[in-house]
Amino acid sequence: MKVIFLEDVPNIGKAGQIKDVAEGYGRNYLIPRKLAAPARTQDIKNVEAQIKARARIAANTEAEMKALAADLKGKEIKLKARSGQQERLYGSITTADISAAMEKQLAVNVDKKKIELAEPIHQLGNYEVSIRLGKDIMTSIKVVVEPEKES
Repeated sequence: MKVIFLEDVPNIGKAGQIKDVAEGYGRNYLIPRKLAAPARTQDIKNVEAQIKARARIAANTEAEMKALAADLKGKEIKLKARSGQQERLYGSITTADISAAMEKQLAVNVDKKKIELAEPIHQLGNYEVSIRLGKDIMTSIKVVVEPEKES
């Protein structure tokens, strides 16, 4: 059965590629999951149009991410946390906390999964945090953890 791959399938085919696959594999796995479409002339034209549209959207998204990375470069966010002796925090600052602070202070919504921390922050101080916005798009921000004022 000839199919056109709509998305990359590891060890089988890449998006836009036309390939012969086993009848059952194509009919029962690839097509229902919208990983591939039957290779008919009309479908080939539709898939080519979809691939071009995806490429255009990906290029726009990549340009937006590069602009966001340039905008975030060197920015600083401040987080307040309760601390005890020797500037040790009662708990930790996680990627979710950093993401929420970025949204609140910088008005930028960055998914917590894109923020790279080797381990949660347990001390007061200044930290450089990397953010992976895309495949090859990295930036970093400064995170300042300050003691929370007790009242």
